[in-house]
Amino acid sequence: MIDLRSDTLTAPTAGMRQAMAHAEVGDDVYGEDPTALRLQERAADLLGKESALFVPTGTMANQLALLCHCERGNEVLVGEGNHCVLYESGAGAAWAQVQFTVVGSGGLFSADAMIAAIKPREYHFPQTRLCALENTHNRSGGRIFPQAEVERIASAAHAHQLAVHLDGARLWNAAVATGQSVRTLASPADSVSACFSKGLGAPVGSVLAGSRDFIARARRYRKMLGGGMRQVGVLCAAALYALDHHVDRLAEDHQNAKRLASGLANLPNVRCNPQAVETNILVFEPLKLDAPTFVAKATSLGVRMNPISATHIRAVTHLDITKSQIDEALSILARC
Repeated sequence: MIDLRSDTLTAPTAGMRQAMAHAEVGDDVYGEDPTALRLQERAADLLGKESALFVPTGTMANQLALLCHCERGNEVLVGEGNHCVLYESGAGAAWAQVQFTVVGSGGLFSADAMIAAIKPREYHFPQTRLCALENTHNRSGGRIFPQAEVERIASAAHAHQLAVHLDGARLWNAAVATGQSVRTLASPADSVSACFSKGLGAPVGSVLAGSRDFIARARRYRKMLGGGMRQVGVLCAAALYALDHHVDRLAEDHQNAKRLASGLANLPNVRCNPQAVETNILVFEPLKLDAPTFVAKATSLGVRMNPISATHIRAVTHLDITKSQIDEALSILARC
């Protein structure tokens, strides 16, 4: 089975498993796990923030950011298809009790569009408190948020007393694709989350980074949400290994995604634009079948993908997908 459903499907490599097995551990709830402390210090440095906190999932990282930045009833401005809105099971409404307003279309938006969405500071309206960006943007096909626009958005947000949170679940992909450091990409934001269990191939974990005071608040909320873990160094060792060995190789995933898109563009039964592929995610449209039916047929022949609507399919390349598997997948998809 060639599994293109998500880059979360990667299994730990042999070297990563060895690092996990030999991890030095302690009780992280007491702040005594040396491997967790080492990862958090390194992540904070890489992302250019004062402090960082290891959490089990990217969803928890984003929810902690909402809890720390907002009060109940506040408004959060987001792009269309933002992960916090679409893929976190309504947690923003349940826990932080915020409401979301979508800005622009296609996931990315401009500073002018954000400014236009900010509510007046009077009691009839929800108080706009946070602007949340996603880079790369999953739903739109791994699109990279242009850094110049991120900087303009952050500058405008701060001028209007809004905080900025960057969901950088695949920020490593954006960094490799653009040649910019994750520090540069994260610099305009007040807080940033980044994931280790997607393209970097770790089995578990994300990090939330921000100011010392922000992370101190986040640590308490993490405990409240059940994220206070014990000998977490076993997991943090995998993340550290991923940072050492799996960042630069993301370029291979990007090349494989472009190879897949170019091949799909030549098939008569689908529509795909290779020029739209920027990182390791691509979205295409079957022409003869609806998306769920196409995916079901592809699965029966040996290729797994996800329908993201009745008409569109998402495919994701990752650590466990090779160039030869891309070619094999194209041969199979031609028969769907």
